[in-house]
Amino acid sequence: QVQLVESGGGLVQAGGSLRLSCAASGRTFSRAMGWFRQAPGKAREPVAAINYSGSSTYYADSVKGRFTISRDNAKSTVVLQMNSLKPEDTAVYYCAARSVGGLSIRIVDYGYWGQGTQVTVSS
Repeated sequence: QVQLVESGGGLVQAGGSLRLSCAASGRTFSRAMGWFRQAPGKAREPVAAINYSGSSTYYADSVKGRFTISRDNAKSTVVLQMNSLKPEDTAVYYCAARSVGGLSIRIVDYGYWGQGTQVTVSS
């Protein structure tokens, strides 16, 4: 079992930055990780993902150049640095873990999810 706890969400003005952290506990080794978000009335979508070693990453087109995903396996944490935030980035952000180390952007490939953290960007 893996437990995931997100932190770092909040309210920020457009153009600002937030840093989301995901702390993993339990059987955390060799897992790819991802960040997903869900805005009101919309489907959950992938934002960024990273393989176990950190050598491969994925970003949604809407966040490329603004968001950075990174991980510290020694500390079992994954971070999503979000810069130049826009009102359309407003959503609940979820951290998720796979059972294997390979990167994926498919929601169904992630078996473990955090409780989510709210990000609100005001215009």
